Amino acid sequence: MSQQLHTTEQKVKESPEYLRMSLSSAMALRLRKGLFHRNAKSPCVNLLMTYDEGCSANCAYCGLARERSGKYSDKSFIRVEWPVYSLDEVIESIQKYQESEIKRVCISMVTNRRGPADLVTVIHKLRPAIDIPISLLVSPTVISESDLANFKEGGVDRVGIAVDTATPELFDQIRGKAARGPHKWDEYWGKIETAMKVFGSEFVGVHLVVGLGETEKDMIQTIQRVHDMGGSTHLFSFFPESESRLADKPQPSIGQYRRIQLGRYIIDEGLAGMKGFTFDSSGRITDFGLLEDQFNQVIDSGKPFETSGCPGEDGQVACNRPYANSLPGPDVRNYPFHLNEGDIARIREQLWTN
Repeated sequence: MSQQLHTTEQKVKESPEYLRMSLSSAMALRLRKGLFHRNAKSPCVNLLMTYDEGCSANCAYCGLARERSGKYSDKSFIRVEWPVYSLDEVIESIQKYQESEIKRVCISMVTNRRGPADLVTVIHKLRPAIDIPISLLVSPTVISESDLANFKEGGVDRVGIAVDTATPELFDQIRGKAARGPHKWDEYWGKIETAMKVFGSEFVGVHLVVGLGETEKDMIQTIQRVHDMGGSTHLFSFFPESESRLADKPQPSIGQYRRIQLGRYIIDEGLAGMKGFTFDSSGRITDFGLLEDQFNQVIDSGKPFETSGCPGEDGQVACNRPYANSLPGPDVRNYPFHLNEGDIARIREQLWTN
């Protein structure tokens, strides 16, 4: 009996000893085979805390939602597989490629009360073993200011917080009480302020998802709020997850997403503020507050449409999340590489559609 129990316990692979890894990261570390469209390899190793009981949150768009059917260990996240590896194997793999290809590690929490202490354990083992920056995507519902201080003391340089929705009403419907979830809008924004206090505002990023029911004006207003606080924003396009409660909700139009990408870049780069934007009666952006020459220069740079993510030590985006919110092809949402002339011409066609 004791031998059988021991065997059963051995099958449970949980944090801090084990972590899930994004498929693109596993491919970049040669742990999985595969090809990257247009060679869009990921220089950031994206890791996810994992527990047998799963995540206690119930976000309507998320593949890891508590009420989504199936065993937690079988649930996908951002529509792809996240295989499980031991922390030792993760470290060994990163060490092979950190000098040439891997520029950052990002560890994402799930909403689990064991998470903060386990994350400190992971950081304390990971930090002395690798020579590249470590960032975190934290869950405000289960962390405190002292947890954030422990993360920084352990060697983390940046923190991200996924607010995702642009308004408190949508947050409650999709992530909060109305969704039978534990998250609270005010608590999230309070933890953003706390993280900025601990890490410095320029080292805190806020994730936002376009297409959850907000207007373009709503999203630009939220981006401006983060900018005014001193932080940065990282955009995702809603991409429905099968068997989630929003599985049948369509993606936002490509035009809507391109306009928000451009607006985010203009605000975060300090080229103009929301007060200079013009919106129509439905909240759609009609003007970005730039002179024509400057507007064209920004478009031609391609920068607004590349993935916005944490940088490596060279200052270039390391977390490029290849194809995290769209399929590879001509209508890619976040470009995980520098755009060519054909890409920019396509974006000019897309920008004012829909």
